[in-house]
Amino acid sequence: MFNKILIANRGEIALRVIRACREMGIASVAVHSTADSDAMHVRMADEAICIGPATSSQSYLHVPAIISACEISGADAIHPGYGFLSENAAFVQVVEDHGITFIGPSAEHIRLMGDKITAKETMKALGVPCVPGSDGGVPDLETARTVAGEIGYPVIVKATAGGGGRGMKLARSAAEIDSAFRTARTEAKAAFGNDEVYIEKYLGAPRHIEIQVFGDGKGRAVHLAERDCSLQRRHQKVLEEAPSPALDAEIRARIGQTCAEAVARIGYRGAGTIEFLYENGEFYFIEMNTRLQVEHPVTEGIFGVDLVREQIRVAAGQPLSFTQEELVLNGHSIEVRINAERLPQFTPCPGLVQTYHAPGGLGVRMDSALYSGYRVPPYYDSLIAKLIVQGRDRPEALARLNRALGELIIDGVDSSVPLFHALLSEPDIQTGNYNIHWLESYLSREIED
Repeated sequence: MFNKILIANRGEIALRVIRACREMGIASVAVHSTADSDAMHVRMADEAICIGPATSSQSYLHVPAIISACEISGADAIHPGYGFLSENAAFVQVVEDHGITFIGPSAEHIRLMGDKITAKETMKALGVPCVPGSDGGVPDLETARTVAGEIGYPVIVKATAGGGGRGMKLARSAAEIDSAFRTARTEAKAAFGNDEVYIEKYLGAPRHIEIQVFGDGKGRAVHLAERDCSLQRRHQKVLEEAPSPALDAEIRARIGQTCAEAVARIGYRGAGTIEFLYENGEFYFIEMNTRLQVEHPVTEGIFGVDLVREQIRVAAGQPLSFTQEELVLNGHSIEVRINAERLPQFTPCPGLVQTYHAPGGLGVRMDSALYSGYRVPPYYDSLIAKLIVQGRDRPEALARLNRALGELIIDGVDSSVPLFHALLSEPDIQTGNYNIHWLESYLSREIED
C-alpha cells in the first residue's frame, strides 16, 4: 500500500480524497495555487505545497510543478480527482516515467477513450450498443452532407475531442447541415486545438444514463448500476440520481453486465463511467469517462461502498474488495450540484462567503470545501458544493432533499440553490418524467414568464 498520496486537484474532490487517505492510514499531500492558499483542502491535508499562481495553466495543469511536488514530498502516488489532468494520457505517462503510481487507468486506456471516434469503434467491437453515425471523422462539407443524408435528419455534429457541450451543433434538416458543420469545427478548433468532427443521429427525447464500472486491471470487472443524469443545462449536469426512475431490474442487469464485460476484456483498471443516451428501451453509447465522476456519491449511497478507497486499493495492486454478487442496490440517492452562480443568467458569482451552514441529519451528505469567511475565487469552476441525500425509496429521497435544502445556508455569494427549490415542486421531477431537454425547456418558460 502507498505511504503518501499527492492529490492533484482542489476543492471538494481534493477533500474527498484526503478523507479516504486518512481512513486508510495514508499521508496526504495537497497542492495549491496562490489563490487557494487558504482553501480547506490545504488546511486538511498532512502537507501542502504551492505549485504556482492562480491561473490553472500555471498551477493545477502545470505538470512539472506537480511532479516536483511529488519529489519534494516523497509521495509515491498521485490521485487526479476529476477535471484538470485526470484524463490526460500524456500526464499519466510522465507520472509513470518518474516511478510514481497514477491512481486511475493506464495512459493507453485514457488515450483510447479520449478520442470519441476511437472510443465508439472500440465499444462497438466489444458489443456495447452505439448511436448510428459516421465511421470516423468527417473531413469536409460534402462528406458531411452525404453522411447526414444517409443517417437521416436530425443529426448532431460533434467534436472528436469534445466535452462540456463545446463543438456540438444540431442540424434538424439538410438546410442546417452546412452551418452546423462549419460552426462545430470552428468551436472545436478554438476549444481543443483539433477541428475534427463526426456526425451522429440525434435522438429526440432521450435520457442520459451512465453505468459505473470498476476494473482490477487484470481482466476482472464489475458494474455498480446506473446514474440518471438527464437534468442538464447546456450539456452540463445539474442533478443526478441513482437508480434511474426509467429502468427496471432486468434492463439494469443487462446493460450493466454488457459494460462490465467490455471493460474486463480490455483489462481496464480503476473507476470508469460508460455514458449512454437511452430512448424507447434502447441504449446508445456516447462516451466513456476514465476517471471518478462528480456524481460518484449517489452510487456510493445505494451500494454502501467507498469508490475512492477502491481506486487506491486497485492502483496499489490489490484485488477488488467486492464481487458482482455482493453489490446489492439499496434505496435511492440524489445529488444536486450547487454552483456559485447568479440566477437566472447562471453567471459565475465569486466572492466572500459570509455565513455557511451545512445541512445534516439521517441520509444527508454534504461534499464541499466551503467555510464561513472563505472567498470563492474567480479562476476555477463555479461548483462549490454537492448535496447528496439517501432514502429508502425515491419519494423519501426527494423529501429529504427538500428538507436539507431548507437547512442549507450560503450567504455572501449567489448560488443555484433556488433552482432546486423550484424544481422539487415540479410534477415531472416528482414523478421522474424528464429527459435531457426538460430543464432547458423549463428554464426558457421561466424566463418568458
